[in-house]
Amino acid sequence: MHEPDGHGLEFVMTSSEADQRLVELIAMTAYYHGGPPAQRLDVGHTVPIGEPWLPGSHCDHLLVSVPYPFGPDLESCVWGGGHARLLWLLPITEAERAYKSEAGQEALEERLEQAAIVPTDVTRASVV
Repeated sequence: MHEPDGHGLEFVMTSSEADQRLVELIAMTAYYHGGPPAQRLDVGHTVPIGEPWLPGSHCDHLLVSVPYPFGPDLESCVWGGGHARLLWLLPITEAERAYKSEAGQEALEERLEQAAIVPTDVTRASVV
């Protein structure tokens, strides 16, 4: 997603299998982000997707987060005259989204970490 002055924001997702649905979700998120300024996404925002991210999943929201599993080097891509920030779209459940709204993103991320979730596990249970 191009931003002014050579800066951009990109989204990344992970899956254990190649699936066209991931392309659709990233495109949908980028389209939403590219709308009016009030729709701009950043770390901590959630995106309701209206159905499971992949068949068999209970996760029907995406949490916009820094790409923790990949280390800090993935978050920033710099080139002459600009840079892009890469943010991770982590599938979460409605209950996890509600918990984030009540307790904060850090509290949700602590629960996810304590539960040692596998982000690509389509069948993972909610941590709340």
